[in-house]
Amino acid sequence: MNYDAEAIDRLLVDLWLEAHTCPPQEVILDLDTTDVAPHGHQESRFFHGYYNHYCYLPLYIFSGEHLLCARLRPSNTDASAGSLAEIQRIVGQTRAAWPEVRIILRADSGFCREALMSWCEANQVDYVFSLARNERLRAEIESPMQEATARYAMTGKPARVFTEFFYQTHKSWSRSRRVVAKAEQIEANRTHASS
Repeated sequence: MNYDAEAIDRLLVDLWLEAHTCPPQEVILDLDTTDVAPHGHQESRFFHGYYNHYCYLPLYIFSGEHLLCARLRPSNTDASAGSLAEIQRIVGQTRAAWPEVRIILRADSGFCREALMSWCEANQVDYVFSLARNERLRAEIESPMQEATARYAMTGKPARVFTEFFYQTHKSWSRSRRVVAKAEQIEANRTHASS
């Protein structure tokens, strides 16, 4: 079977663009990955520790209910592998049709990578990425965590405290970036933090 992969890629974005009667002011592009279990011993299937089985690790990019990209990838790769090239392609096609639209990328910590963030910063694309927890981040939000615990103790109701600060990794980031963190006490002895 013959097919034109680039034409299919363009078509997915074209269908999304054509679904709008007029250009929106803002669009959100969601990047995600998941596990796809093979049925047998197919080539390029690998064991993935997070999913705890042999699988593929496809990359998906959505805007709302519209699928803009689907890439089947082996699971022995970083979650963000190939995402920069796909975002460059989709943003380029989007801006050709809607030059003034604000574009926001949204993803979990698997996509919080220097190459993707620095490209966004250089190309006027905003982003909201989760950060994986670590000791430095926990120390940074210790005071808001204590405040959430105290609020819960006073009211008996879930308590959330938001804070923001600038953070830079020791090696992988080229500069410091703004982090918004949520400290949450949702029940006794169960404190949660996210950033």
